[in-house]
Amino acid sequence: MQIRITEQDGVPIYLQIVNQVKFLIASGRLTPGEEMPPIRTLAETLTVNPNTVARAYRELENEGIVTKKRTSGTYVSESGPRLSRDECLKILTERIDALLAEAKQMEIGNDEILELIKQRNHLMTNGEPTK
Repeated sequence: MQIRITEQDGVPIYLQIVNQVKFLIASGRLTPGEEMPPIRTLAETLTVNPNTVARAYRELENEGIVTKKRTSGTYVSESGPRLSRDECLKILTERIDALLAEAKQMEIGNDEILELIKQRNHLMTNGEPTK
């Protein structure tokens, strides 16, 4: 599971986890019934406090996105609510804001970012290197 935490965008870490899990589900990278990493494992991977991951998992469970099975772990809900287009756009907007903040710190302009996005999209779409 690919989750990336950044402290520069001002979003609490647990919400970054929640939003990224929602994005992974919306994009099909996490599928219904798939097991989530154990809290301690994800906390170690992200180098955050296990309580932060537990809070994110509780939030996801409250929203019906994941289900907790007492003895076997946490799973993506089989029948949980699917994200609406507005929710997907909100998640993507937050990711774009983080990208723009990082690019600004690296002094990379918007034109270069747009060109990079086009190149990456071409690569993902065609499965071949871009020129």
